[in-house]
Amino acid sequence: MTIRYGQHLGRAPRSGGAMRALALVAILAASGCSSLDIGSSSSPSDSTSSSSFTQRVKNLFSSGSASGQEKVAATAPSGPDPNLDCPGVTVRSGAATLAVNTPGAEPSATNLRFQATVSQTARECAVSAGNMTMKVGIQGRVILGPAGTPGKVEVPMRLALVREGIEPRTIWTKLYRVPVDVPAGQTNVPFVQVEEGMSFPVPSAQDLEAYVVYVGFDPSALAPEKPTRPTKKGK
Repeated sequence: MTIRYGQHLGRAPRSGGAMRALALVAILAASGCSSLDIGSSSSPSDSTSSSSFTQRVKNLFSSGSASGQEKVAATAPSGPDPNLDCPGVTVRSGAATLAVNTPGAEPSATNLRFQATVSQTARECAVSAGNMTMKVGIQGRVILGPAGTPGKVEVPMRLALVREGIEPRTIWTKLYRVPVDVPAGQTNVPFVQVEEGMSFPVPSAQDLEAYVVYVGFDPSALAPEKPTRPTKKGK
């Protein structure tokens, strides 16, 4: 799946900041988004299978071998249910990247603190007592811009299960503030966010075909910069 990157980095003098901006463009141009179907099962998941899913997601993402719609068989005791239609996961249009600039400065190549992107997703479904539970894994990457410095950053992401149609209906949604630590000496790092408890009543087979899980960044949820209070002068 092709991601369109909305951040225009423009041109700048060939300084250290400009070179970092060019490197950022090269990394983003080479990145993409793929979806992994971990599998499905007809039995509920316990804490062991939950940790297993998280580990499998991390292993898949770290292996770097995934491409397109690669499928990996589930490890549930009963095996995958061939009649189970697990909703697909897709990156919401316009929410594949998040650009954070220096507070109060005009958006530009040199004022970019960091940019975050979504690179891969994975999913797994299970049905029990009339409810479907989805586990969704998201891998992204934070890339420092010319104005960025190592340290901790917060990336706001939203996950939403939607029944598409003439009148789309949101079934489930959740906002995550994902902490990402960029070590000193590095300019880009991956991060993983896993949701293991997206549960909803199993709809009819026709309705289930219209269910889609959207992932993406939610810039409206960015923590506002705390204003600097002026120092009171003594009388």
